[in-house]
Amino acid sequence: MTITSKNRTDVSIIAHLMRRAAFGLPAWELEELAKRPYEEIVDNLLEIQNYERPNEDLMDRFYLEHANEEDPWYTVKKWFYRMINTKRPLEDKIALMWHARFATATSKSQPLMIKRHLEMLQDGGMGNFKKIIYDLSHDPAMIYWLDQQTNHKYEINENYGRELLELFTMGRGNYTEDDVQASAHAFTGWTIEQTIPRYPNGWYESRYIFKENDHDHSNKTFLGKEGEFGGNDIIDIVVTQPATGRYVASTLYEFFVSDTPDEKAIDSLAKVYFESNYEIKEMLRAMFNSDYFKQARFSRVRSPAELIVNTIILNGQHRDPYEFGMRYLLDASLDMGQELLNPPTVEGWHTGHEWIDSSFLITRVNFAVERLTDLNKPGVIKMIQHIKTMGNSFTTNELLDASLYAMGCWELQDHSRKVIMEDIGNFNLKTNDKSFDETVTRLFGYIASSREFQMA
Repeated sequence: MTITSKNRTDVSIIAHLMRRAAFGLPAWELEELAKRPYEEIVDNLLEIQNYERPNEDLMDRFYLEHANEEDPWYTVKKWFYRMINTKRPLEDKIALMWHARFATATSKSQPLMIKRHLEMLQDGGMGNFKKIIYDLSHDPAMIYWLDQQTNHKYEINENYGRELLELFTMGRGNYTEDDVQASAHAFTGWTIEQTIPRYPNGWYESRYIFKENDHDHSNKTFLGKEGEFGGNDIIDIVVTQPATGRYVASTLYEFFVSDTPDEKAIDSLAKVYFESNYEIKEMLRAMFNSDYFKQARFSRVRSPAELIVNTIILNGQHRDPYEFGMRYLLDASLDMGQELLNPPTVEGWHTGHEWIDSSFLITRVNFAVERLTDLNKPGVIKMIQHIKTMGNSFTTNELLDASLYAMGCWELQDHSRKVIMEDIGNFNLKTNDKSFDETVTRLFGYIASSREFQMA
């Protein structure tokens, strides 16, 4: 076999990076990346402007749903297509993270609002955190979702003022109820254009407006500061708080590194937050280049969207916008507990091991196994062909290693390997044997059903 120890080591660290900063890649693509220094690959992931986005407009010619403004699921289809095919995956990965943190749902906000909300997360999610919160506070979908349009000068609604502090920036326990009320008063007058009935002309673009006569101009005390604060002033104060730095750092760490917090690592990320003047890109750069990131392999459970996109990338489907069947990706994600653009509450989804409870795990396994054992799929064929370049003859153990490598440098614990080996048996197999391809896909299925495949 031609998988040398050094080659596997080099590719495995790139595989880890691409599972976290992207959606995972098969070995033949990882090997091309591994020809460059690790730090250069990180820089290329971050400098997304160097790559074009997939041509999503072609989908509009093929899927008539785009003309139905009441159907938000077409937006989800385009997002799946984009995650599968993008050359700048980090912007969609970060959008997934913010989508869970800044939960906004089609169950309440109208479809065009949600579409623009997603575009806001994709366009600005790697930028300056103050700008992200500024845009979020002006976002019609968020305003409507948290009833900010009912927050009036003489009758405040605390929803947005509270969630800005609790869920979006500082986290629980770092402010008082008086701070919540001051925040709510500061955001009075921040609203959206009156939404007209969608019939007979359909939805129209809603936009943020400020109503001067509905804004509370009185003096307010917020986080120990006093002044005639408005919403922008609240944002300016909040982003400077030590609690905000740690909260943003924790959000990045738990999404990209591990389900188990590491206080020292989070402190180091929070330091970058302030040193870079709140730049998310610089926090990501520091994180991906850190030892704690490189050592945290297979330490977080993949979300349904991550597992689905990686599976489809490996099996080679949906590489052009004219392939039917995108709807099943939405349905699969829903069955696994994650309905994109429609999180269940303002807290988003409960992640980590809750993704793999008994009801969701079977669906996750069946989805991956079915698509990675199909010899008609172009990606499956290509992975088998790649294995054949590694040698002419394999023992079962060698073939399992080769299959793990071809699928993206996965690793199995001793127990999982033992179960697979006991089931498949020991034998030697040549690449020109009639049963070779079927045996490899059988191994793909074993790997896809393993505990380790649920992790990243």
